[in-house]
Amino acid sequence: MKWLILFGLFAAAGWLWSHAVSAGELPQVGTAAPDFSLMDQDGKPHQLKDFAGKWLVLYFYPKDDTPGCTQEACAFRDDLSRLTQLGAQVVGVSVDDGASHAEFARKYHLPFPLLADQSAAVAARYGALTDLVVFKFARRYTFLIDPQGRIAKVYQKVETSKHSTEIIKDLQQLTVRGQE
Repeated sequence: MKWLILFGLFAAAGWLWSHAVSAGELPQVGTAAPDFSLMDQDGKPHQLKDFAGKWLVLYFYPKDDTPGCTQEACAFRDDLSRLTQLGAQVVGVSVDDGASHAEFARKYHLPFPLLADQSAAVAARYGALTDLVVFKFARRYTFLIDPQGRIAKVYQKVETSKHSTEIIKDLQQLTVRGQE
């Protein structure tokens, strides 16, 4: 009987996962980054146009204060001065609310905005939304947006411990190419 129940649970989970809806298409390199207007953990509004003239590391993550998301956020925190020297700003986005973001940022001393996309509309516009009928979450995708507001690079396979250094290397190459 236990095996039957266990099989039923796995079958239900598999069905749910296979029917998960990924909303929106991934923006392609060279296209204009989808606009956004969201509040950060301090209640301050942020729009894409606020970052005009700078590189923007816009990273989507599933959930505040989970192991992978914490590792990724802390790596960005630790590498922020190198990213800033390359002319980049870092912004995190998830479907968690502002209070959750505020606690997460405070707990790990995150010095960059965490945007609350509670409607999941921005994650959907960036093709980073997974909708499992019962709940929604942002996939761990990152978009490197150039100073003109175009998608310069899309990261769909993110290794949380090495992601910020990967972006630093790409920014170094992209900024050198831009100066030629």
